[in-house]
Amino acid sequence: MCETETNLENDPLYTKISDKYSITKPNLNQQPSMSRALALLFAIACGMSVANIYFAQPLLDQLSNEFGIDHSIIGVVITITQIFYGLGLLLLVPLGDLLNQRRLIVGQMLLSITALVIVGTAFSSMVLFAGMALVGLLAVVTQTLMAFAATIASPIERGRVVGIVTSGIVIGILLARTFAGILTDLAGWRSVYLVSAALMLLMVCMFLKLLPNVEREVKSLSYSQLIRSVLVLFIQERTLRVRSVLAMLIFADFSILWTSLVLPLSTPPFALSHSAIGAFGLVGVAGALAAARAGKLADQGYGQRTTGIALALLLISWLFISYIEQSLIALVIGIVLLDLAVQAIHVTNQTMILPLRTEARSRLTAGYMVFYSIGSAGGSIASTQIYAHFGWGGVSLLGASVSAFALLFWAMTSRVKTS
Repeated sequence: MCETETNLENDPLYTKISDKYSITKPNLNQQPSMSRALALLFAIACGMSVANIYFAQPLLDQLSNEFGIDHSIIGVVITITQIFYGLGLLLLVPLGDLLNQRRLIVGQMLLSITALVIVGTAFSSMVLFAGMALVGLLAVVTQTLMAFAATIASPIERGRVVGIVTSGIVIGILLARTFAGILTDLAGWRSVYLVSAALMLLMVCMFLKLLPNVEREVKSLSYSQLIRSVLVLFIQERTLRVRSVLAMLIFADFSILWTSLVLPLSTPPFALSHSAIGAFGLVGVAGALAAARAGKLADQGYGQRTTGIALALLLISWLFISYIEQSLIALVIGIVLLDLAVQAIHVTNQTMILPLRTEARSRLTAGYMVFYSIGSAGGSIASTQIYAHFGWGGVSLLGASVSAFALLFWAMTSRVKTS
């Protein structure tokens, strides 16, 4: 049941490809360790960065009204952001295996600040879309941070560090709705992006003082070779392929819920304020925190078991979520279960993927997260379209169907052993 890769080190073809694309194994004895305080700083920075692409979800009705975008297609705002996030994963994240990661992280965060200001001052839908595209493209600094954290962490604590940092990411995604809802009610939707830009600038100042400068030996690669090596890794590593598909499916489910949730809650009979809608993100944090141990379980060899249980919970969560019109308590239970499941699988995925090629973690992360972005973008646009035509019942059926397919896919692939 354990997903391990075939030892190809003695294969001449493997050696040739590895030399060309810099995917040989480094000396782990030189690897530094990471303090818990630094891990928490990485988690906060990742949460802040990834939150930027989710602020718009509870604001869709506001954006629809201000820019005259129909409710049936307003999900394109989220989709554009996720598409460019996917492009950033493919085109920018691999640079972490080639350039100085400290300088790369600081530079991307400074550019992110500019993108946030563009969105916060947008005067037309075209400027809004352009700003959202840049926000998505540059939010991939989150994954550069994740790969850097895994590089700094010692092998025996990598699962713990990945769990802490990934918790920061998921909590950032969830609290983005609360943050956006409260600020929108207090000072309008534009303040969400402008305040985030200010907080990102503060984080840059902290990183300039505290982020370690780790020098690594890397082979000389052209940019095109670097990008092609992502595909090489994807072809060679079965675990990367399987876990990437699971990421696509679980984050499609995640976006199906969170993109469309604002639509029924903001209209009668609920007619909740943006602050109240955003507060549902706080509920999801409980599930995310509960799943923080998933990385340790994966380190102990329970990755497959954790994945199966979490996928079952993901499917069950939609039963509760479907009763939104009858009970908000049922919705709360469903949100906790869904976020618990998604977080547990995401942490497990990364804990199993990052050790595959220790010198190519940025590229492994890029390949994996491209599928995350595809799932998120597809879930966002599909959920608003389904809601416009079939209501919340259609959204719940869509989410349950994706969950069932993910569970079936895991059951089939977990039985296949590699020699």
